[in-house]
Amino acid sequence: MRVLKAGTLYFALVFGAGFVLGTIRVLWIVPRFGTRIAELMEAPIMLMVTILAARWVARHFAVPPAPSTRLAVGFVALGLMLGTEFTVILWIQGLTISDYLAGRDPVAGTVYLALLGVFAVMPLFVARGRTGGA
Repeated sequence: MRVLKAGTLYFALVFGAGFVLGTIRVLWIVPRFGTRIAELMEAPIMLMVTILAARWVARHFAVPPAPSTRLAVGFVALGLMLGTEFTVILWIQGLTISDYLAGRDPVAGTVYLALLGVFAVMPLFVARGRTGGA
């Protein structure tokens, strides 16, 4: 149960920050710099949010540092993120999944996919006292 709660809160923190930043990006940054640059500007901020959220959730819920437990937290959060992305967000934007994928910028889209991977495994990295460094 602790893994489910931690994963849900981890998702909620990162998604909430992403929703706020996404709104700012679409309303103010995209018109000035374009979609690719706006999304790439947002990426490092979301990386920091991910690191801080993973660290806070792991400590708040006292998630054991076992790799399987920490990865379970990350994958619960990733499942919620993808489920939300492919339902609520697409519905708000009025897109199908194929329209959404076809409309992604290849560079920013690749960075986004990489950040989703980092999002999934970050609880493991904070368990080891690292934040993505070697």
